Amino acid sequence: MPSNPTLLTSLLLLLPTALCASEPPKPNIILAMADDQGWGDTSYNGHEILKTPIMDEMAETGLRLDRFYAAAPVCSPTRGSVMTGRHPNRFGCFVWGSTLRPQEITVAEALKTAGYTTGHFGKWHLGSVQADSPVSPGKSGFDEWVSSPNFYENDPLFSHNGKVIETKGESSRVTVDAALDFIRSANDRKQPFLAVIWFGNPHSPHEALDELREPYKDQPLKDQHYYGEMAGIDQAMGHLRTELRSLGIAENTLVWYTSDNGSRAPGSTGGLRGHKGQLWEGGIRVPSIIEWPAVIKKPSRSDFPCGTIDIYPTVLQVAGVTMPHQPKLDGESLLPLIEGEAMPKRAPLGFWTYPQKGSPMRSHEMLEELAKQQLQGIAPKETPHANAGDLSTQYATDDRQGDAALIDGDYKLHRMTNKKSGKTHYELYNLTSDQSETKDIAKKEPKRTKSMKASLEAWQRSVIDSLNGKDYQ
Repeated sequence: MPSNPTLLTSLLLLLPTALCASEPPKPNIILAMADDQGWGDTSYNGHEILKTPIMDEMAETGLRLDRFYAAAPVCSPTRGSVMTGRHPNRFGCFVWGSTLRPQEITVAEALKTAGYTTGHFGKWHLGSVQADSPVSPGKSGFDEWVSSPNFYENDPLFSHNGKVIETKGESSRVTVDAALDFIRSANDRKQPFLAVIWFGNPHSPHEALDELREPYKDQPLKDQHYYGEMAGIDQAMGHLRTELRSLGIAENTLVWYTSDNGSRAPGSTGGLRGHKGQLWEGGIRVPSIIEWPAVIKKPSRSDFPCGTIDIYPTVLQVAGVTMPHQPKLDGESLLPLIEGEAMPKRAPLGFWTYPQKGSPMRSHEMLEELAKQQLQGIAPKETPHANAGDLSTQYATDDRQGDAALIDGDYKLHRMTNKKSGKTHYELYNLTSDQSETKDIAKKEPKRTKSMKASLEAWQRSVIDSLNGKDYQ
């Protein structure tokens, strides 16, 4: 021990800095999402025609989640759940074309408090891509954004931090290249990053490049384009993974790949019942893979029921972030699962499609108009959309319109409403023995049905409280 008091004081003052310097670097986070990729739209899930070698490799080396659910059977609400960890009905994002609420805390805003730089690339569909909009990517926590209002095809227009730019190339590769520019910049600054990469494919219309359609030339033309777009995503993910390794940052980068909802033909649900827009498994169960070589040392598969609502709390725990005044979460952190540990039984997963019409948003036309306004130097007109930020509408606690579902372990309860009569009825399925939901066991399991009905109703009432703004008080 030094006998010099001044030297001792100096060493004590330096101690916190030394401790900080020894802390491991925070992991980088990449959240990738396809647009309308069904649960069966991978070769690792048994597709007999489509080839997805990169996704197959990710599934073979990382954590494969085989019971992973989109929060909603359509795009905007699911994307809102990724941003917040909350069911989208809690903040009025009922259907495609709805927005975030400015009052919500996003994953980008949360990670910025821990020193992360944040970027969004590709489909936004949670509001405007005009810089001054309260629901733009920039006002939702993203430092850098190259974003489209909705889905897009090849040679897409994007809004780069609010200014319209033209790009050339296959749409998924262009999206990843934009993200890689951001990633390289962050890496040069030795700054941890969050990169949200939301592809515009394989949403219709399907317009794959000729070379991507070539392996499927014996299939019907519509199928060729669909498979070609899926191949484009697969190759873009391969390019992303290769570049992460070239930069030497793949080891401590968490890459989470999934889809925003189930598919419609010619997409595949892998034999699951229903399709996009429905709460049957085919509408909400989606592929999901997590890679994080520094933590996931051995490949594994999990049937633990989880979903897009879990991305936010997982990422925050990974980054060591706790947000003050956090609104009520529906999601739970999956970090124990990622680390190879058993997850405790979770709260049931709730789903609810509140009836509301979607708001059409044609990306190319919207961005062309915005570009003209910018070129002329005139103030752009705000894009019309169903703004979820309006709290003037209050909902009655018994206003439980529309279909709903609850997944509790192996069991799934459906609450279905007859559109003509308005009457509701319930069906119960065991997803372990009947994942295609063909055998209603509600009458055989009256106690379970009654208990799950009560849980679903209580959850819906909680959602209505949030919808009415109680989480912000």
